[in-house]
Amino acid sequence: MSVLVSGLGSSAGIEAVSNDTADIATSSRGLNAQEQDLGLTTIPIAHDGIAVIVNPDNPVQNLSVDQLRAIYAGEVTNWSEVGGEDLPIQLVNRDEASGTREAFKSIIMDGAPFDRRAAVLSGTGQVRDVVSRTRGAIGYISMGFVESKYAQTQVRAISVNHVEPSEKTVASGGYPISRDLYFFTKGEPSDEAQGYIEYVLSDEMDDQIREAGFIPVSNDAGEGM
Repeated sequence: MSVLVSGLGSSAGIEAVSNDTADIATSSRGLNAQEQDLGLTTIPIAHDGIAVIVNPDNPVQNLSVDQLRAIYAGEVTNWSEVGGEDLPIQLVNRDEASGTREAFKSIIMDGAPFDRRAAVLSGTGQVRDVVSRTRGAIGYISMGFVESKYAQTQVRAISVNHVEPSEKTVASGGYPISRDLYFFTKGEPSDEAQGYIEYVLSDEMDDQIREAGFIPVSNDAGEGM
C-alpha cells in the first residue's frame, strides 16, 4: 500500500474528502456546523494538548485562561500587565484553515474576537520559528512540536492555570487547552483506507504517536490514565 500525504490544514483535508479527492482527512478539530451534513465518518486517533509558547528569554511562566483571552483579544498588550517585563506583546496567530486555531478559539476566546493586529501564519513551523526569534512574541502550537528534534531554534511552553502541558495532564483533563485528533472518511472507509486506519490505531503505532508528542486513543482503556 502506498500513502500520499499532503498537509494543507484541517479544513482543506475535510473539503478534499467530501469532494472525493482524498480518501482520508486528518484533522486537529471536530466537524463544524457546516460540515455535519457532509456524510463523513469520524474516527478519533489521538489526544493532543495545545501548548502556549513564548521565547526562552521571556520570564513569564504561567498565564490564566482569562489572561490568554485578553492577550489574544488585544486587551492586554504589554508583558508587564501579566507579571513580565515592560515589553510589547507580539501576537502570533494561525490562519482560519487551521484546526489548532479553531480549537484555541473554542476553548480560550469564549466568543471574543481575535486581535486583527496579530501576525497570521499558516503552519506550526512558522509559528515556532517566529516565537523563537522574537523576545516579546506569544503563539500556540500542538504540544508535540514544542521540543522538535528537527528545529534549530528553541521555544518554551508556559503553564496555563498553573498546569503544565504534558501527556499526564492532557489525559487526565487537568490541562485546559486540549483536543482530539481525527481521521474523517466519506461514508464508510474503503478496504484500503480501513487497513491504514487500523494500522494507525494498532498498538504497534503507539510508540510513534507518543514520539510525535500525542496520546494514543488506546490509552483510554489503559493503565493509570
